[in-house]
Amino acid sequence: MKLSGKIMAIAVTCLTAGAAFAQEATDAAVASAEPQSMTMQQIIETGGWLMYVLAAMSVAGLALILYFLLVLRRGQIIPENLVDTVRGLLREGRLVEAQTACRNNGSAVAVILDSALNYVLRTPQPDVGLLREIVEGEGGRQATIIQNQTQYLMDIGVIAPMIGLLGTVMGMLKAFNAVALDLAKAKPMLLAGGVSQALITTVAGLIVAIPAMIAYAYFRGRASRLISDLEQNTAEMITLMSKDAR
Repeated sequence: MKLSGKIMAIAVTCLTAGAAFAQEATDAAVASAEPQSMTMQQIIETGGWLMYVLAAMSVAGLALILYFLLVLRRGQIIPENLVDTVRGLLREGRLVEAQTACRNNGSAVAVILDSALNYVLRTPQPDVGLLREIVEGEGGRQATIIQNQTQYLMDIGVIAPMIGLLGTVMGMLKAFNAVALDLAKAKPMLLAGGVSQALITTVAGLIVAIPAMIAYAYFRGRASRLISDLEQNTAEMITLMSKDAR
């Protein structure tokens, strides 16, 4: 009886130790199977040299957004102080002083009014129709300049996904070449590396393109509103100049 009790105790101890060892092995396997997040450096290295191109485009896009926030403002396109000053001078018939005020200001409305005043002052008998054509021509040029600035954001929004697609194709070629060159020695790590490059560059291209397109839509609307206000203020000034052109 004593011998059988000892045997039972040894058996229980062995079973307990085996269960603990199995539990530890299972925990280790689960821990090793858990996905590990990639660092930014690993993401860039996996994406390849195209990631640096996309990074440069993202910096350029951010710089353009900050630039447009400063430039595409009413105070830069149609300064209220200048408009009020020129309006008062035109009502008093002081065209030379109005032209001087416009030339001292580099805004779009100042350039348009300067071209109109230059014609009125240099022509003994200005023609109202020709005056309006001069204003419309210069106004169209200024509107084109304002609108074309925002096109750079659209270019980034269009080109960035294409660069990401290029990275996708290169990554898939890398993955399939690993199989095509030597099917017997094809390693899953090589396949995974190619697929990772394909996915990373695609995501990076979209990350750059989506904010650029959103910003382009916003600034395009702002530019359209500024051009509409520019036409309205210019038309008012031309009406005042027409009194001297008759």
